[in-house]
Amino acid sequence: MTKNLDKEGLSSIVDNYQLFYVDLWGVVHNGVFLHKEAIKVLKEITKKNKDYILLTNAPRPNNIVKSFLEKLGMEKEIRDHVFTSGDAALSYLKKNLFNKTFFHVGPPRDFDLFEDFKKMETNDIKDCEYILCTGLFDDHDRDLNFYKNLFEKNLSKKMICTNPDLIVDRGNKRELCAGSVAMVFEKMGGKVVYFGKPYPEVYNQSIDNKNKKILSIGDNLNTDIKGANLLNFDTLIITNGIHKNEIKEKGIEQISKSYETICNYMQSELKW
Repeated sequence: MTKNLDKEGLSSIVDNYQLFYVDLWGVVHNGVFLHKEAIKVLKEITKKNKDYILLTNAPRPNNIVKSFLEKLGMEKEIRDHVFTSGDAALSYLKKNLFNKTFFHVGPPRDFDLFEDFKKMETNDIKDCEYILCTGLFDDHDRDLNFYKNLFEKNLSKKMICTNPDLIVDRGNKRELCAGSVAMVFEKMGGKVVYFGKPYPEVYNQSIDNKNKKILSIGDNLNTDIKGANLLNFDTLIITNGIHKNEIKEKGIEQISKSYETICNYMQSELKW
């Protein structure tokens, strides 16, 4: 049974945990502005001498996301807790694929992820040794059939996906993410290596989490909650996020079951 914390707040359970994984997009901000109550929560966690990681499936290095958050008005003390799926992927790419040619699927703004090995990029997918997927092309950001045609003759190549999210809400606008493209590739028979939630590596890279009682907070059942379930962390789902309409219509118990996840707690928004 998922316990609703809307009345008691996170403060009612904070003493039960030593470490908090907190999703960024959908919990701390919506791509347009910061959620003030969530910022208050992070400050209160610090006052309690407990640690938190702002773990995000952003396909960019940590410093780029920190710069974006600074523009939204987030203080440096909070930004210093950021860890991105892009940074986890970057470590892997530098170690294993640094001298391999790749074809980039995603918008030009993601260029900073592979700036150090830009010379290995090819503009023709036929010539690449692996596919690096950070998102969708700007001029094909809604049409997944385009990617079916693109990948059809290139399924023998491995894809690196730096953001397993399928969708995200930017303000009131819903957008497709890299995970949707990777899913197309997988369904066609291609192999994908994912970096980010729900895959354990990104959690383990971000901080020493051994032998700690952990709560994972997020709005996405497929990534935030499923990832925590795989690692036996407790979970708090923010219900005004990605699954807002589903939860409103069917309730959290039915929806979490349909995604094969377990939610220990729920809040409409992250509040102390």
